[in-house]
Amino acid sequence: MSKVVEISPTTRHEGHSKLVLKVNDEGIVERGDWLSITPVRGVEKLAIGKTMHQVPKIASRVCGICPIAHTLAATEAMEASIGCEVPEDAMLLRYILQCANRLHSHALHNILSLPDMYLPGTDTKINPFSPEEPVRSVGLRIQRLREIAQTIGEIVGGEAIHPSNPRVGGMYTNISPLAKQKVYDLAKEGRVLAHEHSEFMIAVFRNFQKRDWAEVAGRQIPIPGDLGYHNQGYMAAAPIYGSSSMDENPTWFPERWTEVRPWDWYMGEEEITLEDKDYPVGGTTPAGEKTWPQMQACTGVPLYDGQPVEVGPRARLVQFRNYDEKGAMGLQIARQMEYEGCLYGIMEACDALDCSGKVLADEIPQGDGSLGWAANEAPRGCDVHLAKVKDGKVRWFSMLVPTTWNFPTCSRALTGAPWELAEVIVRAYDPCVSCATHMLVVDEDKRIVAQKLLE
Repeated sequence: MSKVVEISPTTRHEGHSKLVLKVNDEGIVERGDWLSITPVRGVEKLAIGKTMHQVPKIASRVCGICPIAHTLAATEAMEASIGCEVPEDAMLLRYILQCANRLHSHALHNILSLPDMYLPGTDTKINPFSPEEPVRSVGLRIQRLREIAQTIGEIVGGEAIHPSNPRVGGMYTNISPLAKQKVYDLAKEGRVLAHEHSEFMIAVFRNFQKRDWAEVAGRQIPIPGDLGYHNQGYMAAAPIYGSSSMDENPTWFPERWTEVRPWDWYMGEEEITLEDKDYPVGGTTPAGEKTWPQMQACTGVPLYDGQPVEVGPRARLVQFRNYDEKGAMGLQIARQMEYEGCLYGIMEACDALDCSGKVLADEIPQGDGSLGWAANEAPRGCDVHLAKVKDGKVRWFSMLVPTTWNFPTCSRALTGAPWELAEVIVRAYDPCVSCATHMLVVDEDKRIVAQKLLE
């Protein structure tokens, strides 16, 4: 007979989410629901009636980890709606920002996922803040990679967190030759560090693949060879940057996207029947309490061709580099394989950049209400923003962010895993839950859940 265990909240990722797991007598997940419990941001509603120049700035505030991706996706959705062509040098600056954002985000995720892992050849878990070698050098390298990425983001974007330089029509300012050389030199330093670091991280994840067990709450939990496997498809618009409806041959298609509500996807009301007080951190939800994923999930469920899809590093490598490794560790390894491409991308864009070149369009139309979209390959996956702009004002705006896409796919990937390793699978997706939260429970007694606030 199935038992129900709830891990709430999940840890070591951005935002607040929880896992509701139906498990068999051996503790193996028969069905898993991973859902957001983060308060709704309401960004899509706030966008209505604002100018097309304001909305990208508002959209970037949904999160402090991936604001560059949201700024670029929202800006380019506005440009696609109004039909504005952006100068080449402005696009090169945006490309540099994109690469810097991915470098910083991947390095940050390493800090969050390393505590699940072991030093190769030992049964010692990794504390990325340890003062002991070899981990101390790894921690310092991660922090330097993050510093390099954020410095480049500040030079090119104006600010490292919420970039102020991108704007509808291009960029406010170009960078100086001295700044360009600084960016290039930082990327050159980072390329060496990224090579060393990706090799170390891949060795760590390969080691986990080969292990028979992982320690959780003082117990040795068997690691199945298919940990985190799923049979869903993949979606990616580009290896590094993205696509938009302005492209001659776009690589994302809005007509293939549909969305269902959480009560059509998640479990109904359940009683917790399995409790583990020793599970880190603070134990699982006490037995006897009720959980109700249908009503508590704060995200829609986006589908592509009628099915959930995985987005992110592995999706990009599957689509563009014939990558074929499945499971949680296959996803982690794919992420490490993107490190060096970030630095090479920055260096190549610097080589092509004309610091005297035009970075703002000669004409910025005001829009007639046409639909425009941009699919930006954010660190965590395809970040799709859609907009309708008329007379310079945003009439409709929607954000389909990576973790929104990954919630249903990861939920299916939980099946067959020991429930104690469910968070290892979740963390492999590097979730950014605040970005993904767009829905709200209106009246629990009447079992009414709001649609996206823009509707």
